[in-house]
Amino acid sequence: MQQGEAAEDIVIVGAGLAGLATALGLHRKGVRSLVLESSPALRASGFAFTAWKNAFRALDALGVGDKIRRQHPQVQALRVMSSSTGEVAQELDLKVQGKQGPNEIRCVRRDFLLRALEEELPTGTIRYSSKVVLIEEDSDVKILHLVDGSILRAKVLIGCDGINSLVAKWLGLATPSYSGRMAARGLAHYPDGHGLEPKSLQFIGHGFRSGMRPCNETDIYWFFTWTPSENNKCVNENATKMRQFVLTSLRGLKVPAEALAVIERTPMSDVVAVPLRFRPPLSLITASISKGNVCVAGDALHPMTPDLAQGGCSALEDAIILARCLGKAVLDEGARGGAENKRIEAGLREYAEIRRWRSVQLIATAYMVGFIQQSNNVIVSFLRDKFLSGLLARRLLKMADYNCGTLWS
Repeated sequence: MQQGEAAEDIVIVGAGLAGLATALGLHRKGVRSLVLESSPALRASGFAFTAWKNAFRALDALGVGDKIRRQHPQVQALRVMSSSTGEVAQELDLKVQGKQGPNEIRCVRRDFLLRALEEELPTGTIRYSSKVVLIEEDSDVKILHLVDGSILRAKVLIGCDGINSLVAKWLGLATPSYSGRMAARGLAHYPDGHGLEPKSLQFIGHGFRSGMRPCNETDIYWFFTWTPSENNKCVNENATKMRQFVLTSLRGLKVPAEALAVIERTPMSDVVAVPLRFRPPLSLITASISKGNVCVAGDALHPMTPDLAQGGCSALEDAIILARCLGKAVLDEGARGGAENKRIEAGLREYAEIRRWRSVQLIATAYMVGFIQQSNNVIVSFLRDKFLSGLLARRLLKMADYNCGTLWS
């Protein structure tokens, strides 16, 4: 090791949900890791996400599930409405039993969850303002060059660095594709309480998909997805234009006034718009999710459109399975035999095979659901409003009925 270089056993790139949850899972098993985060502090882009019961299984495994439950009430029902007719296309009782037990759905503020994970990690686990700009190899060691000129040598490298992942690029994963759609998201604040029931409301059709759900007694998360055209392709230049575009698109349709009021109340600083991208699902069938002592998790592995509300949930699934496989490889010499680096490679391969088909399913299903729900085609709209809405809503529950296991089994 040259002067000015440092060495770490396990380096995780990215302090998002996947990165922090993986680090905490390893910590629970007694394995130390270092998380590199390019930002100077925790980032909470997206404001909130829907945490289904598969996410809470993972959070319970990490020991933070009850803390998050106390901050976020359970969503009791999902109501899907046609924006053309104003009729309820489908309403699901979200308290019903699934194959893996009772359903559980909460709209979780992302910053609350990131802080909850951070608080459980040992001091010094996260190194902020540490952006990786280059990855090189030296035998079994990965050499990480940081933007500040410092160098880290890592025995194990885990990419949790999002949709533009440098680690995924190093592994040779397919570049995420643009879906042709955009999404705006916002968070409305009601200091004195919003008074809404804990229900998820969703509007479909007319070329867009929109919805809102309470996070707690004072915050309501909303989203709006659409297909850009020549007339609206520049609306995401600033938050003011974006919010006005959403309101203009919804006014005049069969959308309840309370939904418009939520968007109107949202501070301009709390409105963001992003292109929706996904990794081509077929590309993951033979892709190198892991290679030697390197792997990826979260959006670095399976970026998907938000139509299943499973992006954050699946990242937490990844973290539990990865921490279990890697922790076993590091700690249990008798379990696999041979040198540690061989056990680590085998552990990461096991993780990759467990997550491969699940990732393909999630990406493909999310894309299909979004296409049907947002479509403005007359035939698709008729079939959706009359027959398919119930099927799609039940599909959401089925995809959430997944058990990632614990950190030990």
